[in-house]
Amino acid sequence: MAIKLNAIKPAGRYLTVPATALALAVSTQAMADVTIYGRAHVSVDYLDDGADYSKANLSSNSSRLGFKGSHEINPDLTAFFQIEQQINFTTGSNDGDSASFSTRDTFVGLRGNFGAIQMGRFDSPFKTARGPANLFGDQVGDMRNLTRVGNARFDERYDNTLQYTSPEYNGFSMKLAYSVYEGQAATEEDDSSNAGSLSLNYAKGPLAAALAYETVGADNSRGKRNGLRLAGSYKVMDDLKLVGFYQSTDYKSGNSALRKQLSSDTYGLGGEYMLGKNTALKAMWMTRDADDSDYGADMWVVGVEHKLDKAVRVYANYAFMDNDKHSKLAPWAQARSAKPGVAATGTEAAGLSVGLRYDF
Repeated sequence: MAIKLNAIKPAGRYLTVPATALALAVSTQAMADVTIYGRAHVSVDYLDDGADYSKANLSSNSSRLGFKGSHEINPDLTAFFQIEQQINFTTGSNDGDSASFSTRDTFVGLRGNFGAIQMGRFDSPFKTARGPANLFGDQVGDMRNLTRVGNARFDERYDNTLQYTSPEYNGFSMKLAYSVYEGQAATEEDDSSNAGSLSLNYAKGPLAAALAYETVGADNSRGKRNGLRLAGSYKVMDDLKLVGFYQSTDYKSGNSALRKQLSSDTYGLGGEYMLGKNTALKAMWMTRDADDSDYGADMWVVGVEHKLDKAVRVYANYAFMDNDKHSKLAPWAQARSAKPGVAATGTEAAGLSVGLRYDF
């Protein structure tokens, strides 16, 4: 469910909306329809690092508030925008820049028969390419606990990005994005903090798949790196969907030992079975095979999710991470406010989570 603010009415007529929405009404002239949307996603978790930490937590999981809208310039050209902010429902604080109202996907662009061009700060094509296999997004057991490790991570929103999205043709589409630099302005020393990202996507019938490549320059704050990603899902029958995922990361910065720790192949298989019209049983296994074999890990996740209606769902997940000798990954470290540090080195870390998600 989303709240729409229709074209602003002439002076003398007022709309009852939150103060943040009224800030958009800078004049009494007509403007594009604006939709207020968001997500409240909170869970109760029991987290165990396999050593000294074993505690219950309350977590806000990528909860958000956003505004989006569009304006038809002519039948062949439409302008669009989005402004999105992360919201913490448990403490009110935010891991990002709390002074900014654009911590999540924020952009402006034009679309038409040619496709769409947008500018701003938003998920890269490489990041969104995990979508077909993303069974536990923003939950305990999120695949990013294995794919987004240290400075070799790729699931990013890059600053100062331009993106082209092609029209869909027979199920196929393409996204091409380029980040020109980090921060507010380019500097003379900042010659290669750029990043390029490309994805080829397919969705038609029972099959959805994405193939993506991303490269980041040496002057980027996390160093030079390249990545390849393939994700897919296939509906074997109406009640059963199988998913697969593969990612190869080549980290090129730092010394040889660090490069071996962060360069890796990560892959996994999973499935979703509908127990009823609104209830799904989900499971996934993933492994991170680092170039240095002592830094690998395996993760198993199983969960059940029930949709109370289109807007509200509840779920319960159990995730288990088995770390190799020098690895210290946890199945709860990504997209959540309750992430009490890394797991103890070489241990088996686990998390049990019961959550409520309300999309509005």
